[in-house]
Amino acid sequence: MASFHARSNSLPSTSHPFVTEFDEKLCRLKASETASSSSSSISHKLSGLQDLHECVEKFLLLPFSQQALAQECGDKGINELFDGSLRLLDVCGIIKDALLQTKECTHELQSIMRRRRGGDMSFMSEFRKYLASRKDVKKSMNKALKVKESKCKDKNHETPAVVNMLKELDAVTGTVFESLVSFIAGSNLRSKSSSWSLVSKLVQPKRVACEGEEAADTNELEKVDAALHSLISHKSSRSGCAAQAENLQNLLQELEANIQDIEEGLECLFRRLIKARVSLLNIFNH
Repeated sequence: MASFHARSNSLPSTSHPFVTEFDEKLCRLKASETASSSSSSISHKLSGLQDLHECVEKFLLLPFSQQALAQECGDKGINELFDGSLRLLDVCGIIKDALLQTKECTHELQSIMRRRRGGDMSFMSEFRKYLASRKDVKKSMNKALKVKESKCKDKNHETPAVVNMLKELDAVTGTVFESLVSFIAGSNLRSKSSSWSLVSKLVQPKRVACEGEEAADTNELEKVDAALHSLISHKSSRSGCAAQAENLQNLLQELEANIQDIEEGLECLFRRLIKARVSLLNIFNH
């Protein structure tokens, strides 16, 4: 995973207030890098990222910032900025589609379970259909990581502050997107030894209830995946299956609400990315 880039000599000692504000917000966002992979952590990162984008938007409105961009960025620099913004828009679009697909499948599964009641185990095929959809989503997350790959050059003290801010904003946005990809794909991307290593452990009833390190770091999507695998493989009594199905319904309800929160934050960020790209076009075409 990429890491947040701390800023040191990339800006002059007498920084503009917007630059100072950007640094402070960047540090706060950096502090959340090691937070859990839960939906609340993702929503918090998206909120912090929106604050960073807002700060840069204000900085780009200043005449001297626009002048620095127009005068100091050669064709190569301009292309790097535009390529970076387009790459982030593409990744954001892929993640949005994956979240929408996941939410729709989650909602559909909830509806089916409510209609047939929790004790009716005749909807095993629906469980498998949901898990098949999750595999498709995980494939799209691998695609998102490939699209995100950047070739941006390191920053240096000779580069104008506004250029460094834009590069760092791209880098930190990419890192937050990686957190989102990890949240959606779960253990598929977080464990290289086995796509379902964590889920296979959670399938065991003993592991589902475990409060150890792995279980504590399991996000809502992984919990649903694990509950579905457990139900499909479970051979206990009908009442035991009914209890598991009820737990699954609760997990699905919580997951759908959490995905909705992330979608709203991601949509706001998507609009900011488009706005930033338009601003760059206006500056360079002025």
